[in-house]
Amino acid sequence: VYYVKKARNHRWRCSDVTFWCVDEHLCNQWVQALKELLEMQKSRPKQLLVYINPYGGKRQGKRIYEQKVAPLFSLASISTDVVITEHANHAKDNLFEVNINKYDGVVCVGGDGMFSEVMHGLIGRMQKDSGIDQNNPKAPLVQCNIRIGIIPAGSTDCICYSTVGISDPVTSALHIIVGDCQPLDVSSIHHNNTFLKYSVSLLGYGFYGDILKDSEKKRWMGPMRYDYSGFKTFLSHHYYEGTVYFQPAKHTLGSPRDKDSCRTGCYICKKSEQQLAEQHKECGLKRKEDEEEWKVIKGKFLAINAVNMSCACPRTPKGLSPAAHLADGSADLILVRKCSRFDFLRYLVRHTNQEDQFDFSFVDVYRVKSFQFSSKLSEDNESNVTDIGKKRFGQFCRDHPACCCNIANSTWNCDGETLDSSAIEVRVHCQLMKLFARGIEENCKDEAAYNQSGVEQLR
Repeated sequence: VYYVKKARNHRWRCSDVTFWCVDEHLCNQWVQALKELLEMQKSRPKQLLVYINPYGGKRQGKRIYEQKVAPLFSLASISTDVVITEHANHAKDNLFEVNINKYDGVVCVGGDGMFSEVMHGLIGRMQKDSGIDQNNPKAPLVQCNIRIGIIPAGSTDCICYSTVGISDPVTSALHIIVGDCQPLDVSSIHHNNTFLKYSVSLLGYGFYGDILKDSEKKRWMGPMRYDYSGFKTFLSHHYYEGTVYFQPAKHTLGSPRDKDSCRTGCYICKKSEQQLAEQHKECGLKRKEDEEEWKVIKGKFLAINAVNMSCACPRTPKGLSPAAHLADGSADLILVRKCSRFDFLRYLVRHTNQEDQFDFSFVDVYRVKSFQFSSKLSEDNESNVTDIGKKRFGQFCRDHPACCCNIANSTWNCDGETLDSSAIEVRVHCQLMKLFARGIEENCKDEAAYNQSGVEQLR
C-alpha cells in the first residue's frame, strides 16, 4: 500500500507498507476494503492536462517532471496528456482549443509566469463558454471548477510557496494525487473598460514595477538580474504622485495587522465566502458595489502594492502581507509614501524578519475588495492645460529622466509581468479558481511526529 506521509518544513513524501497474511480469504477482504476506500475519494484526479515550460526559471521543467513527478502520477494510475510549450502564451492559446471537460485538472510545470499563463487560459475559456464579457469590469465572472496544479520549477515560485508552504515538486505532485482543493481569490485589472490581466499574488506600482521593468532588459544575467535591478531601483529612490480610490472589504473578519496567518481550513476565508454569497443574494452584486462608499487618498508614493496572498517566498518568509488570506474575497492594499532612503530600507528589511513591517508612519495598509489608481500625469493630461510650453517640457523630462525631475509614471508589476497603463481599475473575485493544494499547514511542534512510521493519510 502506497501512502503519503508528512516530513519536515511542509514537505510530503511517498512511502509504502507491505501487508502479509497467511489467510487468503482475509487478504482478499483487506484488498476489497482498500479498493472501496479509494473509490470513495471522488476528488482524486484520473486524467490531467500537463503543460511544461522547458525554458523559463531553472530551465529544468522537463527534467523535474520526468524524473520526480511522472513516476508518481503513473503509480497513482493518473493518465496525462503532456504539452511542451514552445513559445509565449502557448498554454493559454491551447486551453481555448482543447476539450477541457475531459480533464479533472490542469497542471503547469514552471514558474509563476507559467502558472499565470495557464490561469489566464482557463479563466478566459470559462468566461468565453459562459458568454461573459471580460472587458466589463463589473461583470460577475464564472468560477472555474477545474483545478490547477503547480509543479514548481521557476526562479521564485511565490504562488506555490504561499499556498503549500514550500517549493518542492514532489510535495506538489502528492497534493495533486490525493486531490486536495484550495480556493483562490483572483483580481481582474482593467483600463478604460478594457481587460488587461488577472492577478493572484502581487500587483505593484513604483518600487516593484521599476525593478521588473529594469530587470526585463537584463535577462542575460539570469536570476541575478533581480538583485541588480533591486539595488539600482533602491538607489534611484523614485516616487510617484497620484490618487488611490478604494472600497474597504467590510465583509471580511480579519485585518492586515492580524497576527494570525491564513492556514489550512481557514475560518476567515470560509466565513467571508458565506457573507459575500449572502450579500449578493440579497442585494445583487452590481447594486451593492455601486452603493458602497469609496475612500480617496492622494500623495507621493514610493510603492503601491496590492496582494491577494502573503507573497511569501524563501527570501521573504513572511511575505509582503503576512496576514493576507487566500480566499476571503479581498486584497491587502499597501501604500508606502515618500520617505528617506534609510526609512525605506528599514521597511524592506522587515520583510526578512519577525517585526511588524507596517509599523511605520509612512506605511498604510487597507483590506479592500476593489480599488482604482490614477497618476498625477494622467490627471493633468485630462485637465485643460493651456501652457503648451509646460507640456513640451514635461514630455522632455519623461523622455530624459536623468535630469533632476522625477519620473512621472512607473510600471505595474502584475505577477511578474509588466502593465504599461498606469491608470487601472482592480476588483477582487472571491474564490474564482481552485488549486490542487490545501493551504499552508501548521508545523507540528512535536519532532517525533515527523518520524512516526504510521500511515497518516491512506490514499
